[in-house]
Amino acid sequence: MLQFKIKNYIQSSCGRMAQLVVILIGGSILLSACSNEKTESLSDLKEKQAELKTQLSEISAKISKLEGDSGKKFVLVEAAPVTPSIFKTYVTAQGRIDAEESVSLSSEMPGTITKINVKTGDLVHKGQVLAETDARALQQSISDLQTNTELVNQLYDKQKNLWDQKIGTEVQFLQAKTQKESMEKKMGTLQEQVRMTKIISPIDGTVDAVDIKLGQLTAPGMPAIRVINLNNLKVKAELAESYASKVHKGDEVIIKFPDTNDTISSKVSYSARSINPMNRTFGVEILLDNKKEYHPNQIAILNINDYRSQKPVISVPLNYIQKDLKGQGFVLVAENNKAVRRNVSLGKEYNGKVEIKNGLNEQDFLITSGYDGLNEGDAIKLIK
Repeated sequence: MLQFKIKNYIQSSCGRMAQLVVILIGGSILLSACSNEKTESLSDLKEKQAELKTQLSEISAKISKLEGDSGKKFVLVEAAPVTPSIFKTYVTAQGRIDAEESVSLSSEMPGTITKINVKTGDLVHKGQVLAETDARALQQSISDLQTNTELVNQLYDKQKNLWDQKIGTEVQFLQAKTQKESMEKKMGTLQEQVRMTKIISPIDGTVDAVDIKLGQLTAPGMPAIRVINLNNLKVKAELAESYASKVHKGDEVIIKFPDTNDTISSKVSYSARSINPMNRTFGVEILLDNKKEYHPNQIAILNINDYRSQKPVISVPLNYIQKDLKGQGFVLVAENNKAVRRNVSLGKEYNGKVEIKNGLNEQDFLITSGYDGLNEGDAIKLIK
């Protein structure tokens, strides 16, 4: 029994000793790893510190070079000479291309389409027959009437000869004359009805659409063929009433076509004098030439020149203008390595630029960059 207890005690002591050895070994490994990590981190930090010190030295050297040997402080700015030019403003509006001559034709008589003489894209002339409807019944009536007309004309000629010879009565002559005139009117009516069975182009132009087919029933008012004269195209737009006194016939206009990415310059050919009471707008028109391909109903953006300076003036970007507490506008110019304030009078504004009526001269160098926080009299150095 005593031997058994001693054996258990020895085994228990050995187990605890083994656990203690494992813990000590693990702790030694952990401490060694942490020590290496700290050593490596410290080494990295020292390298970064040395690198930053080098960069700081280089930056300090550059600053010293810019400030000069005297060490005088100044502000780096950019400046550009001001150049007078003609200042223009524009009114922007959206319009569309419209054909001066564009007609949608239909048959004047109900009937069945028997002939189509054109197709889309064909050039046609005024008076050309484009399509026809069934006119057989009318043609038969004309043929029958023609026979009676010949008989009536013969009777009239004979009766007239007799009447010229003072033979017969006046009543007989008048009856023959009346029958002849009646036949002529009937013949004219039938011939006009035959003409109405034909679809005839009233203008010179191009066939833009053919909406009928052979054998199709048609009637007056039903679209059949559309003809457009592409030689007389124009741009039409509506402007707000407030521009009525600014836009006139002959004004310069820049027309942009977004769909074709094309731009042309032209002049206003017509400016309406009356105001539309429904939307308080007035119409303007610009004629187009035939040098380029345009499409009716195509969108166009108009920039109409509504103001033009009488002589070249100075204009600057609007963000260069500063204002003091009294609301006086001013700019800063570079003069003798100093910032100098110039009070300016402003004129028209357009597209981010403003007209300078007075306050700047052509010889001035306008500070264009670095003016934020810059005060009058501050030393400056131009960045070249």
